[in-house]
Amino acid sequence: MIYLIFVIFLGGAALTWLSGKIHPILRDVVFLASLIVPSVLFYMNVEVGQTVSFSLIGYKLSWGINYLGYLFSYIVVGLGVLAGFYAIPAMKGKKNLGFFYSNFVLSIMSMLGILFSRDLISFFIFWEIMTWSSYLMVVFQGKDVQKVGIKYFVFSAIGAYAMLMAIVIIYSLNQSMMISDLVSSFASFDPTMQWLIPILLLVGFGVKSAMMPLHVWASGSYSHAPMAYTSIFSGALSKMGIYGMVIVMVSLVPIIPEGFWLRETIAWLGAITAVGGTLWAVAQDDAKKLLAYSSVAQLGYIIVGVAVGTPLAMLAALFMAVMHGLFKGALFMVTGAVERQTGTSNFTEVTGLIRKMPWTFLAALMSIIALAGIPPLGGFVGKWMLYESLIGSSHYILVIVIFFSSTAAFLYCYKFLFGFFLGQEEKEWAHVKEAPAMMVVPMLLLAFGTFVLGAFPGLILDPINAGMQEMGFASTQGKYWEMSMLFNEWGDQIMLQPILYAIIAVFAFFAIFLTIKGFKKTRYVTTKDISSSGEVPLEHENLTFSVNFFQPFLRTVEPLMKRQIDKYYNEFGRGMEALFDFTRRVYTGNGQTYALYAVIFIVILLMFKNTLFGL
Repeated sequence: MIYLIFVIFLGGAALTWLSGKIHPILRDVVFLASLIVPSVLFYMNVEVGQTVSFSLIGYKLSWGINYLGYLFSYIVVGLGVLAGFYAIPAMKGKKNLGFFYSNFVLSIMSMLGILFSRDLISFFIFWEIMTWSSYLMVVFQGKDVQKVGIKYFVFSAIGAYAMLMAIVIIYSLNQSMMISDLVSSFASFDPTMQWLIPILLLVGFGVKSAMMPLHVWASGSYSHAPMAYTSIFSGALSKMGIYGMVIVMVSLVPIIPEGFWLRETIAWLGAITAVGGTLWAVAQDDAKKLLAYSSVAQLGYIIVGVAVGTPLAMLAALFMAVMHGLFKGALFMVTGAVERQTGTSNFTEVTGLIRKMPWTFLAALMSIIALAGIPPLGGFVGKWMLYESLIGSSHYILVIVIFFSSTAAFLYCYKFLFGFFLGQEEKEWAHVKEAPAMMVVPMLLLAFGTFVLGAFPGLILDPINAGMQEMGFASTQGKYWEMSMLFNEWGDQIMLQPILYAIIAVFAFFAIFLTIKGFKKTRYVTTKDISSSGEVPLEHENLTFSVNFFQPFLRTVEPLMKRQIDKYYNEFGRGMEALFDFTRRVYTGNGQTYALYAVIFIVILLMFKNTLFGL
């Protein structure tokens, strides 16, 4: 059955591309079937612990799923199928859709393949398929290919080569490609190799999880990829880096002598990632870039939990990984819907869409509440556990940094909601209508998922607990909730009924109030329907509140934002370009010039033969 699942994925990708040349409807049907059929087969027929083994060019390979992989499959498969339905109307009218949909299917297949891989060869092959398919999505629209596409490709190559180097070293030491063999024999490796292997692997995983200073590709790639794919890019693909990081931090790093310092370093890199991503998100006027930097920040929280590594921190990190897939997937879908209906995703250009796109607003509202960590949605549960785990492990300065990042995130959460939906209505957007149902339903389901997991976190904490015990954490006897005061006080299911009822009452009150008020004669005015010092603004003057949003705050934190690692990468790139330009001048392609180089080399050897060879 495992073989069949991947055959359907691979065949579906090929058939999707071919059917696009026959008829668009056939292409769309094949595309959705290529996602749904293998997903159904996976959840109905593949059980945890089930494996298949085979040989490839003399190496033993093995595929199977464990509890941790099964947990991450919820993100990959669930988000993949919903994003597939969303993509049909979102990409309507675009060119080369067969190519787009086939790469979409390959991305989902490759991520599931990573979760299935029990050996390093399969892991690396699926990792490369994921990288190439996502790269093709980044450059699909042909925007800033040289700047954004190359940057993503270069950093992906850095991560891939670091991972490949680690795999080669592991095989030279262990004579096995099985991940289980690596874990069991890692303690016998030389101390130098015990440090080198995890660091190389963390570089590879750190690139995909956008950990600073390996994050610079993320903002451009997330914002330039089609919005129909970015929900997968941010919500699922980034989690493959987290998945690999969990394996390294849990299975390998605890064995390293003084490995505590590696944990602390990664934790602080995660915290810096969270703060930097948050500040840059606040500064954005385009929703796509705001969400891109926000994704970087949210991944920073997860990295902190994984690196700290206490049972509660790991529980929080994995819970937040699932939550991030839900609310960030929904928010990218919301942005894609607004862009489709209005032609822009810039807050300074479009505003006041709450009456035009009410269902999209509802999805945005629930997702933003979850992102901000406000009860009763699931973001609150994850952040509370993370704060508590940091305090319980004596990371007091770290919890202050994370709390600052989380608090500052309220600014861009408000900016997103107000910028698109709550601002003044403008007459140029009077024609805007709600997005198609196939776009609205997936984002509402994702947003509603944040509510369900906020009220009943045990639905996902149970599989997280099983995955943690499989990795070697102590058994909780099913009472994992006793690790947190949150659960100790309210039980193994968060009892938020009083808070929930109060919030519903507030929303119901304002809904009734605004509805009754709406029956009265209300005149909706635009930003031009005002006067300033007796002057009436002209039509071309932009008075949208989103212009220069939060400038006092940004001026205050400007010193923190001056030092950009991207600047140093650019300087390094220019230096390498100068070196290559010099090399091109040396290697002219002229045979006589090469003959002259050979003569000069022989003369130098003869002149220094005694020094070089002792003759």
